[in-house]
Amino acid sequence: MIKIIAIDIDDTLLTSQQQLHPTTVQAIHDAHAQGIKVVLCSGRPLAGLLPWLQQLCIDGPDEYVVSYNGGIVQSVSGKVISKHLLDNATYRRLFEFAKLHSVPFNVLDDESNIYTADRDVNWVIVAQAAENSAGMFIRTPDELPEDFTITKGLFVGDPEQLDAIQPAVEREFSDCYVVRAGQPFLEVMHANVNKGAGLHALAQALNVTADEVMAIGDESNDIPMFDYAGCAVAMGNGSDAAKAHADHVVATNDEGGVAQAIREYALK
Repeated sequence: MIKIIAIDIDDTLLTSQQQLHPTTVQAIHDAHAQGIKVVLCSGRPLAGLLPWLQQLCIDGPDEYVVSYNGGIVQSVSGKVISKHLLDNATYRRLFEFAKLHSVPFNVLDDESNIYTADRDVNWVIVAQAAENSAGMFIRTPDELPEDFTITKGLFVGDPEQLDAIQPAVEREFSDCYVVRAGQPFLEVMHANVNKGAGLHALAQALNVTADEVMAIGDESNDIPMFDYAGCAVAMGNGSDAAKAHADHVVATNDEGGVAQAIREYALK
């Protein structure tokens, strides 16, 4: 029996128009009615999850999110279950790498704020701030406190440029978790962070076993939760890598794939 349904946001829960499919909303309501916890599991910060949590009526101290790709696991009301941050020295290493390779770069703190030292801010960073309802600050590391820590660093922008630097990022930051979270995002996080680890921490806190967890996603950063969950479902629009790690493949995000997954594999 499924007790937790973990759902990625972009290109999974949301359609290509950044909307909730009507069938998805009803299926999630039906899952709640059967006592199943629906957990949004995303690379976004908490602020970027709140609009969808509100629309889905997921609220209160007994509802949870896995945010920042697993960097922070917390209740919707703010109680933290687990948190893993990158220290200031790693932040500065990331900043210097971005400057050396002339690639747009930003970081997120643990309060949903975005920081970039780029004076000419790349459109992807602006879009991140807008879609996550996040504050955006233009600061260099020297303009921030010496103990300033981050949830993750993001190299963003042109996918071809990110393709070119990804091997170097993986070598330089082999002490971290490096993942391509969609074509315009190459993310670096604490070594103990991924969606699977975050979902595991939440399940343990709720006394739920892996075989009672279903995960739905579409991209490489969803693979760790696919590998953890007893039931892994990839979207029809998902990457080949994600599909290869899934137990099932359903319709696309524009065709109500999330609702299909919930009804076929979670509801009684």
